[in-house]
Amino acid sequence: MPARPPASSSDRPLGLAHFTCIAVPPLELVRLAARTGYAAVGLRLHPAFPGAPVYDLAHGSPAFRAVREALRQEGLRVHDIEFVTIGEDFVPASLAGILEAAAGLGAERLSVCGDDPDRARLVAHFAELCDLAAGFGMGVDLECMAWRRVASLPDAVRVVEAAGRPNGGVLVDALHLARTGGTVADLRAVPPALIRSAQLCDAGAEAPRSMDAVIQEARGGRLPPGEGVLPLRALLAALPGTAALSVEVPLTGPTSPEAHARANAEAARRVMAAGDPVSGPG
Repeated sequence: MPARPPASSSDRPLGLAHFTCIAVPPLELVRLAARTGYAAVGLRLHPAFPGAPVYDLAHGSPAFRAVREALRQEGLRVHDIEFVTIGEDFVPASLAGILEAAAGLGAERLSVCGDDPDRARLVAHFAELCDLAAGFGMGVDLECMAWRRVASLPDAVRVVEAAGRPNGGVLVDALHLARTGGTVADLRAVPPALIRSAQLCDAGAEAPRSMDAVIQEARGGRLPPGEGVLPLRALLAALPGTAALSVEVPLTGPTSPEAHARANAEAARRVMAAGDPVSGPG
């Protein structure tokens, strides 16, 4: 397996996942990210779950043009568009409009999870979505979550490999990796070319004891990088140097979005600059 370039340098580009400040609309998010030291943003253009916040940036609309101009002015890029669930009734073609807008903003990836009990259909739909995204110059990243059918990093890799599309990949989320029983050793076993994106956050030592609590932690109980017990330095060292990094720590409480985004950027930079990982649980 090819060697993975070091990934702990503090000058590596860092993105701001929209879920970190989900109440901030895309235009404001771009400006906020630029002020707080990020090089890229993710944008929530599809609801992650029923009732979840989502923003409409139809290609060519005034809102689309304003965001595109802000990206140009600030020198930022869009890494990914989120978040799509591939369930039983998923129709890949329904995302054509979102992908058109995403491509017009320069987005590189679409983030998805797998929640179809029919594995053959899930693989086929993932492959079809990859083909659709390829037409817009984009790729698709599959993320594992404990409460979804694709509930581990190795299983996400199996789906991507079964689909066999060159623009298919996996997204490694530090919290989901830990809460699905994954380890840094599992991460090292993944072909480096499949790991296109990674999201940084931290968490406490005690894992949630119910699936509802796991979901609650993922959506509102994450900690800034370096403020918990996740082996982030080892994770960073195991990631390929080409994987795009972003911070995903949803804002809760009275902190302003700008203060929250800045604090998490600084926390992530401290972890990234810490050097070689210390020994500890993989």
